[in-house]
Amino acid sequence: MANPRYRQIAEVLREQIESGALQPGRQLRTEIELRERYGASRNTIRDAIKWLTTLGLVETKPGQGTFVVQKIDPFVTTLTAGPERPGGAAVVIPGQDGYGEIDRSQPVQPRKLTYTSPQIEIQKADRIVAGQLQLAEGSQVISRHQRRYIDGTPWSLQTSFYPRAFAVTGADRLVDADDIREGTVQYLADTLGLRQVGYRNWIKVRPPDVTEASFFGLPQDGRVGVFEILETAFDQTATPMRLTVTIFPTDRNQFIVNAGEVPADQFIREDLT
Repeated sequence: MANPRYRQIAEVLREQIESGALQPGRQLRTEIELRERYGASRNTIRDAIKWLTTLGLVETKPGQGTFVVQKIDPFVTTLTAGPERPGGAAVVIPGQDGYGEIDRSQPVQPRKLTYTSPQIEIQKADRIVAGQLQLAEGSQVISRHQRRYIDGTPWSLQTSFYPRAFAVTGADRLVDADDIREGTVQYLADTLGLRQVGYRNWIKVRPPDVTEASFFGLPQDGRVGVFEILETAFDQTATPMRLTVTIFPTDRNQFIVNAGEVPADQFIREDLT
């Protein structure tokens, strides 16, 4: 049986996109122009566009038109590392494990990680934050929020939460809107004697909220989701000392979890400089 007319039109447009005749970011012809070009009805053209949207090849922006989706080569992040690693809140250092170690199967040029200065707030812990930090709901916590980019492309949103008591008892730099260059893990060990001995990652997938969709440039209809990773770090007394919530868009991120003895040369490491 021959393909329906809308599929035939969609396949023609798909070939143009995959061949490069329609470049990423380029606007497709208007609905009227497509109807005239292919001698098709309005519903047929709309069904063809819906099919291409389902394939992730185009996106429709209200009031603007339909555009070829800009594909982003995935950033591959290794989530597993030693228990003492800096953690999600620390500055990423080239060649070290942790969020920000980008592994690729093919040699490529080094990529540059940049991030905004921390945005500091004193908040009341909601149910999830309080539960992860084993605090009473409504307890005051310090939040440190950053937007992070790779080669200028929005990569992740990251917020770390700490009990406010840490700042009162000596770790006052947690409330400064500056990077803690040695990393918060080392800083808390030096100031409060808290030694990170392990961490737990809880990974969820959900639709982005309005702020996330805007920052990452995702469709507002939620068809491209986000990974939400809650990393809870524990000190030497098995007490939670940090909760880091990191949001990664699913259209540009992949993750590796190693178990046991894994050869280090299975992937080509890109240093972040």
